[in-house]
Order: sequence, then C-alpha cells, then structure tokens
Amino acid sequence: MEISSKENTHFFSNNTILPVDRSSFKSESSTSKGKQSCCGGIKIFLGALSFVYFAKALSGSYLKSTITQIERRFDIPSSLVGVIDGSFEIGNLLIIILVSYFGAKLHRPRIIGAGCLIMSAGTFLIAMPQFFMGRYRYERFPSTINSTVSISPCLQDKSQTPLSALEKSQAKINAGCEKEAGSSMWIYVLLGNLLRGIGETPIQPLGITYIDDYAIEENAALYIGCVQTVAIIGPIFGFLLGSLCAKLYVDIGFVDLDSVTISPKDVQWVGAWWLGYLIAGVISVLAGIPFWFLPKHLPKPESRKDSSTSSEQSKFIIEENKDQRTSYQQQAKLAEMAKFLPSLKNLFGNPVYILYLCASIIQFNSLIGMVTYKPKYIEQQYGQTSSKTNFVIGLINIPAVAFGIFSGGLIMKKFRIGVLGAAKLSLGSSFFGYLLLLSLFAMGCENSDVAGLTVSYHGTKPMTDYEQALFSECNSGCSCSKNDWDPICGENGVTYVSACLAGCQASNGSGKNTVFFNCSCVGTFESSQSSSAVVGPCQKGNECPKMFLYFLVISVITSYTLSVGGTPGYILILRCIKPHLKSFALGIYTLAIRVLAGIPAPVYFGVAIDTTCLKWGSKRCGGRGACRLYDSSALRYVYLGLTLVLGTVSIFFSVAVLWVLRKRSSPQDETLSANGERGTCGTKSRKDNFVNSDQLIQSTYWPEKETRL
Repeated sequence: MEISSKENTHFFSNNTILPVDRSSFKSESSTSKGKQSCCGGIKIFLGALSFVYFAKALSGSYLKSTITQIERRFDIPSSLVGVIDGSFEIGNLLIIILVSYFGAKLHRPRIIGAGCLIMSAGTFLIAMPQFFMGRYRYERFPSTINSTVSISPCLQDKSQTPLSALEKSQAKINAGCEKEAGSSMWIYVLLGNLLRGIGETPIQPLGITYIDDYAIEENAALYIGCVQTVAIIGPIFGFLLGSLCAKLYVDIGFVDLDSVTISPKDVQWVGAWWLGYLIAGVISVLAGIPFWFLPKHLPKPESRKDSSTSSEQSKFIIEENKDQRTSYQQQAKLAEMAKFLPSLKNLFGNPVYILYLCASIIQFNSLIGMVTYKPKYIEQQYGQTSSKTNFVIGLINIPAVAFGIFSGGLIMKKFRIGVLGAAKLSLGSSFFGYLLLLSLFAMGCENSDVAGLTVSYHGTKPMTDYEQALFSECNSGCSCSKNDWDPICGENGVTYVSACLAGCQASNGSGKNTVFFNCSCVGTFESSQSSSAVVGPCQKGNECPKMFLYFLVISVITSYTLSVGGTPGYILILRCIKPHLKSFALGIYTLAIRVLAGIPAPVYFGVAIDTTCLKWGSKRCGGRGACRLYDSSALRYVYLGLTLVLGTVSIFFSVAVLWVLRKRSSPQDETLSANGERGTCGTKSRKDNFVNSDQLIQSTYWPEKETRL
C-alpha cells in the first residue's frame, strides 16, 4: 500500500532518527530493557495461561470419565446424563458474546482469573451432592451383608422374612422416599457443569488475544502452540485421575470398606467420583491466582509500539494523532456494524465454507457422541471396570489423537500442501478412519448368559417379553420381586438376577464370601451338575479379553487417522474466505459446532443407548432407575452404527467440498499447488483469498480441540 509524501514527512517528523552518538546508545539500552520486561511479562502470562488450559481440559475430560459413575449414583438414564454433559456448552454460549465483546475493553487477566474462580465453584458444586444425599445403597440380599443367621433366599413364607428382601411395605417406602429425595440432586451436577461452561468462556478468546497483542510477532505462533500442547496433556491426566477414583468406593472415609459386598466389576459399583472434582476444583483455583497480579497492559514490543493494531495492520494505517486515532476507531466500529449483514451473506454465499461447515457439524456430532459414551461402551461390551477403561483411554487413545493432530500439521508443512491437497487429506482421513471403525462391528462380545433375560432357565433363547421370562417353574414357589438386581453366578456359568429368582433355599457365609445352596433353577439347567451359586455376576466369555485387545488396537489407529484431517480441514476454512472475514468465519464455525453438535449429540446418543437396555434398576419410591444390563449386540450396533452413519454423511459433504474446489480452481492453480505453492479457492477472488503465511501460522488453532479428545 502506498503512502503519500506528505504522510511520510509527517511520519518521520514524529519519529526523528538521530545520528549515531551517545543518545542512540541510551535509546538502545532502554529499548533492550523494555524488551526484556516485555518478554518476562508475556512469559509469565504464557505459563499461567498454559496452566489454566491444563486445568480446564483436565476437569472436562474427568467429567467424561465419570459418566457411568454419575448415572449409577443418581439412578438416572443415559439420556439424562447426556443433558448434564451438554450443559457445559450451554453455559459457554450464554456469555460468549458478552465476554468476547466487552472483555477486550476491561482487565483481561483479572477476567480470566474470575473465570477460573467460577469454573472452580462449578466443579465444587458438582461434588457437593455426595455430602448431602446420604450413603450409597445398592441392592443386596440380607445374608450377604453382615448376617450371621442363614436366611432362605427363596421367600416361601413372607411372615418369617425380613421386609427388606420383599416388596417394601408402605411405611418402608415412605421412609425410603424421604431419604431418596437426594436423588434429584443430579440437578446440582447439571448446574455445576453449567457454571464450568460460564467460567471457561473468557479463557480462550481473552487469553489468546492477550498473547497476540503483547508477544513479539514471530513468537506469537510458538506461544499459542505451547498453550495448545499443554492443553492436550490435560485430558490424559483427567482420565488417569478418573481411573484412580473409580477404584475407590464412593463412600470411602464414611463407611467401613469391609462391609462393602460389591466389587469394581459389579454393575452397581460406584467409585469415588466426587473426589476427582474436588481435586480439579483446587487446581482451577490455583490456576486463577496469578492472573489477579498481572497488569492490564504489558509493554508492547518495539515492532508494535507505533500502532494499537497488529504489525501487519500498521503497515497500512498511519496514526497522526490521538484524536484522529479515536475518530478512526469510532468510524471503524460503525462501519463494522453496518457491514455485519453483508458479511454474513458473503460468508454463507461461499459454497466451500458452508459445505465444510455442514461436514464439520455432522462429523463432530459423530465424534462427540462416540467420545462421551466410549467408557460406557467398553464397560458394557467387554466387561471391563470403570478404572481400567479410563486408564486405557487416557494412556492410549488421547496421545494418539494428539499425535494425529501434530502429524496433520507436519504433513501440511513438509509437503507444502495447497487448498486442494488440504481438502483431499481431510477427506482421506475421514474416509479411512470410518472404514476402520466399520471393522469394530466384528470385535464385540456376545451377551452374558443371564437367566430370564438373554437365555431361558432351561438354556435356550428366551421369549420376547423379558419381564415375564424372569419367572419360571423352578422359582414359582418363591415370593420374588422382578425389580431387584442382586446377581449371583451359578456353577453352570449362568448369571441369575437374584438368589430368590434362582430358587436358592439356603446360604452360608457373609459379604462377598456368601455361597448359596440348593438353587432349584441352577439344578434344572441343561449343563448343570450342581445347584450352588456365589455372589456377583459371571464373567464374560473366554473370547472377550482377546476381542477387547483387538478393539484397543483398531480404536487407537482410528483415533489417529481421524485426527490427521483436523488441521488440514481447519486451514481449508482460513484459505477459502476473505482475510477480513476470518475472525467472523471462525466465530460462526465455533458457535455452530457447539450449538448443533456439542449440546444435542450426547442427548440423542444417550436416548439411543437407552433403547438397548434389558434390565432397568428400580428406585426406592418406584419408577425406573439406571440400566443394569444392556443387550451387547444391540448396544454395539446402535453405538457404532450411529457413529458410522453420521460419519458417512459428513464424508459426502467433504466430497462436495472437493468437487466445488476442483470446479472453481483453474489447471494453473492445481499445477502451482502440485509444485508446492499455495493454491486458492477460486480464480475469481484470488487476491481476496490470499493469506499471509505469518498470519496463517498464528491462526491455525482448532477451536476446542482439547475438549474433543
């Protein structure tokens, strides 16, 4: 851009260049001190912001790791857990516009510090119900608790049987209902997650812009990359923390652990889910402390001292005086407001942008739903404990995702891939990723043999009405409840819903060592040679551990393959829109992903998973609780099928993106791209679509990638 001679004269008159003498050495000395001060301040801010990114990524991933724990503790279905998970995005959206607009005009470090306090308050609120809703109660036959008297599980005479083993009397129900009012405390978990979303809002927009404003321009991209790298480490520690807490009993420190008769392998087991939230809340508080002592403004680098805007903009805009600067800013704001609707029209009139936006929305629906319920799927499909599931995800899957994101950027840089190449890489990544996902359909486990649910009491397949199939001739003389879930494992390898429904006449021992004898239903089974049973469900088939190993290998490769296309796809947006619309386009992109994927995906995935439940738990006051047993085959087809269908639809949109790019690109563009030069999205707006390489490096940030792992 050319500058008139008059402007040049005025510019140099305000910035007099002195001959080399002592004064110049003084100037250089002061400049050096200022530079050191600037670098020191920005590095302190960088360290603090990195820690905040780690804290928010840790708490977000820890929530994912406790999905099944929360479901069991509050006795709620998966669909409701999905609503709780989506409340974070709702909280974020409530104030994102206000924070983004007004935050830049206020004290940005302190706003981030306040956000950390709000985020920690929300995290503490999630854990609070544990301290107010009483001890966790699971279904167990009286003799398995701490009874020294042998009680017959088959309740033939109700008058000689404890009320707790029968259908509750009205007085008992009323007492239980008063105590179970705490089950509605899942609302506090939802509100806490909502607060977490509100508190997290200022961290990204204000933190990144603060770095971009006060860092030396060539270092800005490096600093932002450091923040993102630390953010990827957060989910690893989040899932590992979830693994540790899942091993501990929910009421640890409040009850005698020797009296607990269930193990981590039991579907009623609930780990110390609340403990991780207390730890995450403390980390969030500590992360926010440094921001209260950071200044509102840092000394600007020498390259940016002559302009309030970026150094690139300073090449084109010369500020004559403060009054003209203020006038220019006011005019610019009015101009931006007037151009909002035309800009929106211009953006949505770009076929590449709108098609890739649709592809991303659908793909993120697929990925968010898959990641949210992956721990649950592994637990139910392969019979793994929550602790082992979280450990595997944190130590294997998430590093694969991080390595995939890095590989995508490295491939783009090494081969100097243009727009068409980026579209092809993104499409290829999705295609091969979902193709690998297809193979997981063959890597499932068969249903466990549960009498009356997956097999009949005689060893054949059950009738369609599962509830009626729970009763048979072998337990017809017992007064059993169909709502109980207190599984025992017969010596024939079949699981029975309860000792009563197994027709057991006697028991010996207490707690986890209880053994049931003379079980009439166990004796009538085709392959049975004994009629005894022990506490707890039977293990999955012998082939299941091998299938789980295959699943892990394919899952890691799939995670890596899908992640490779993230960076090329994101850069595709940056290179296919006009430079002055970049920020607006990325804002619309992030907003659309959160509203149309982050909020609804966990909900409808949860609803779909609920349809595969074979045995629902029962609340004390009546009504349906959490699911106790899923149909393994149906769960596999619903979970993987829904993920694959959404992924396939997104691939069609990606193909459309590639087709439009080929149609709008000239052969010359493709030749340039093949030779290593950057292609454009079309010959019509080549000048508009050109993006400076430094600007591109600073903007290659995949929004919310650390929470999508």
